[in-house]
Amino acid sequence: MRLRRLARRTTPHVSSAAHAYRETHHGGRNELVARSGADPLREERRLRWRDHFSLSENVLFVPHLHAEHDGLRIAQLSDVHVGQATSALRIRRAVEAVNEAKPDLVFLTGDYVTHSPKPLPRVRELLAGLQGPVYAVLGNHDHWVNGPYIREGFERLGYTVLQNEHRLVHVKGAPVTVLGIDDGRTGRDDVEATFRGAPEGGTRLVLTHAPPTVEKLPAHAGLVQFSGHTHGGQFVVRGLTEAIFRRAGQPYISGHYRVNGNQLYVNRGLGFGFGGPYLRRGAEPEVAFFTLRGEAMAVAS
Repeated sequence: MRLRRLARRTTPHVSSAAHAYRETHHGGRNELVARSGADPLREERRLRWRDHFSLSENVLFVPHLHAEHDGLRIAQLSDVHVGQATSALRIRRAVEAVNEAKPDLVFLTGDYVTHSPKPLPRVRELLAGLQGPVYAVLGNHDHWVNGPYIREGFERLGYTVLQNEHRLVHVKGAPVTVLGIDDGRTGRDDVEATFRGAPEGGTRLVLTHAPPTVEKLPAHAGLVQFSGHTHGGQFVVRGLTEAIFRRAGQPYISGHYRVNGNQLYVNRGLGFGFGGPYLRRGAEPEVAFFTLRGEAMAVAS
């Protein structure tokens, strides 16, 4: 019962422009290959179903947001699971979609592999080329396979990997504090270490793979946490899936929540499903985009 009280699922306000973006893509289906010329990984002009993913648009009203960051744009990729479980073309299409949107920040929130170390070299290959400041955290599968290898590969691409640490990045003339908490599923999360020495106000964004880490954040601090891990429930049967996840200590399955005065977004993840060995139902793969707005805009709307 405690978790039910903490986890209040919400529906973020979405602008009309976001609706139009989804409608352009046929309700969120990815059709980029049909309008972006020859594909280096596949010659055919039509996407197969296994290459499909959704593009979601979310507007988040954030307390204490720096005035210069009203309208700040973020892209999030999560749970890519490079290997036989995920189409390589789907991953490259997702990178294309992120770059086409030109976000101010790009967040990667863990689980780039599954169980085998064989796909490790392809993680860097398939996720290369993301434009703009890129920040990443590791997931439970990354630690189980080879976390140091993945971190080194991302750092060679110029991406910043955060393991219980934070960074300040200047965007649009003002600092953003990016706080990267290591994976809670494997017990590597250390919220105190992550926040040590970090600014106590302004725009503060949290990356961590496992959603329940949100309960460990300082309460009512105006924080936004970006997570993945759940695959949106993977195979969704209304009522049953939620009950199973709650019993497993995962009450946050997909989308936007308010928890202890902070916000949480749980990405459905890009990997699995549509032709791979791990089926998905009712939780299609996702690339998520966010526009941050200040509290004053929430009142005005």
